[in-house]
Amino acid sequence: MKRLTISPDRRSLVREDGTPFFWLGDTVWELLHRGTIEEAEFYLENRRRKEFTVVQAVALAEFDGLNSPNAYGERPLIDNDPLRPNEAYFRHIDRVLELAGRKGLCVALLPTWGDKVELLAHGKGPVIFNPDNAGRYGAWIGRRYREVENLIWINGGDRSGGGHNTAVWDALGRGIKAVDPNHLMTFHPWGGGNGHSSSEWFHDRDWLDFNLAQSGHERKDLPNHEIVTRDYGLTPVKPCLDGEPRYEDHAVNWKPLEGGWFDDYDARQAAYWALFAGAFGHTYGCHPVWQMCSPRFAPISFARRPWQEALDLPGASQMTHLRHLLESRPQLARMPDQSLVVDSRSAGDHIRATRGAAYAFIYLPTGGAVQVRPASLPGQHVRAFWFDPRTGQARNLGRFPRQPAIEFRAPSSGRGQDWVLVLDGAAAGYPPPGTRFL
Repeated sequence: MKRLTISPDRRSLVREDGTPFFWLGDTVWELLHRGTIEEAEFYLENRRRKEFTVVQAVALAEFDGLNSPNAYGERPLIDNDPLRPNEAYFRHIDRVLELAGRKGLCVALLPTWGDKVELLAHGKGPVIFNPDNAGRYGAWIGRRYREVENLIWINGGDRSGGGHNTAVWDALGRGIKAVDPNHLMTFHPWGGGNGHSSSEWFHDRDWLDFNLAQSGHERKDLPNHEIVTRDYGLTPVKPCLDGEPRYEDHAVNWKPLEGGWFDDYDARQAAYWALFAGAFGHTYGCHPVWQMCSPRFAPISFARRPWQEALDLPGASQMTHLRHLLESRPQLARMPDQSLVVDSRSAGDHIRATRGAAYAFIYLPTGGAVQVRPASLPGQHVRAFWFDPRTGQARNLGRFPRQPAIEFRAPSSGRGQDWVLVLDGAAAGYPPPGTRFL
């Protein structure tokens, strides 16, 4: 597996040989703390088969991660001292990283969850980090994993980067980068409101290679495209993505009796909105999976099924369709372009558009009709398809003479009836959407 770097236009991730890397992430925060090596194998193989490329996990985990031992009875630190790591605990992490690498998966690794820096209502702590030992712990863990090719660093851990936290997260990031300048690093912020991003505190830091947002789990139709749009417009230019959107099978705002549950449609909507707003990739999440919910542990926040069953909820496979769509056209230099749409609508009906080399993708979250302006596509004719995000199938609509505006009507409409309109310059010769572009 080749290491990752930033593309020349600073918008995407690429491999060392320049080929594009599509970040299709999954959230499994507790994998390294709660899972056995056999469970890690089962989980990673499922995600490999679904063509995920990144899994997000934590070394010092959230749920009593310091005092509750891992599956082999090992705690991560001796006397909860970050300068006295327990070798046996980290050997298990070594094995999981190696296993993921053999399966072609990158591990986006958080050195610690945020409750070890700031103790809020969620998390048990204890707080163990200060600027001095955070930098030294960062140097230690950075040195340990600097030769692991399938690694991405995620500083932070569901916390603000402001106030007294700033110095600690800065020290941790600098400590890692001082000994491991070759792996990319971002920061995982807290959610709330319309979400937060690493850019709010650390956009100008040298250790922050790309921005990561958490749009969170507060409500349906939360406009995560807005936070991506904001990050996309910042200078200096850095790649951006939504690294924690609404999880499939998570209670809306943690109140299932009031708001119900997020489903596969909610996961798809967040993904297409973010990607078409300029994100270079996307992280999916499933509520029972990230916590590795099982009879061995008390369910967290109304988790209602075991993680092994939740692995195959429909949203995960629909992320595979999303990847196939994005990889069916040239990925580099794709950019958001709302000028393609005459009326982009609002709220949960909001239409997002993006375009690349002689193609455009337009996401209609509730179907219906859309008028498009194909002026940015080359040639006198455009070729059109409807792509179904639920099945990955495409319907060929044929060729249309290029006009100032063309109206298309999706095959269905209503909540959960989302569609992607694919427009190609007719001479481009691209395969049907969902067929990889090579």
